[in-house]
Amino acid sequence: MTEALQAQLRTDIERSGYYPDLVSDALETALAGEKLSSYLVHHEATFDRDELRRHVTVMALTPTRLIVGHTDEHAPDETSTVAYASASTEAVRLERVDSVVVTRVVNDPGKHRAGGPAREVVLTIGWGAVSRIDLEPAGCSDPQCEADHGYTGTSSNDDLSLRVSEVADGPEVVRQALTFASALSEATAARLR
Repeated sequence: MTEALQAQLRTDIERSGYYPDLVSDALETALAGEKLSSYLVHHEATFDRDELRRHVTVMALTPTRLIVGHTDEHAPDETSTVAYASASTEAVRLERVDSVVVTRVVNDPGKHRAGGPAREVVLTIGWGAVSRIDLEPAGCSDPQCEADHGYTGTSSNDDLSLRVSEVADGPEVVRQALTFASALSEATAARLR
């Protein structure tokens, strides 16, 4: 890792306020000393009934791999009498990444200029570990038809989908998501040359 980028990553992990030592330990193990090219830190808080649940996703790009880390906290349960957290990482070789989808939402698109800010970004990355199939009953245009037409649907490869917004995460995280998406797209395109 370059020292400056590594220091900024640590600062952003600490800024998320979410078990920074645990998140950093998990990421350090997955990086295995490989140089860091780009990263994205996303902290998400959700409400589950009366409880606040927190989750952090850290994506790191190296010259050869995409590292995806998730850290979640858990309330006491039958396995533990105290609250606990789990941190998992997945390292994906760049040649396995087969889709990088970036959806940006901008205000007043008629006034948008190249490089201008986005209100929201959804980054969807596929590498073949998870495929989703959405099915629905097929039909025909005859409203009186009672025949079984089987099913129709779509199959999509979306191992990870991450949404960041200016309102929830701040403009810096939205910029970071776009920077990371650009670096990942460039790295996967370079593999095809």
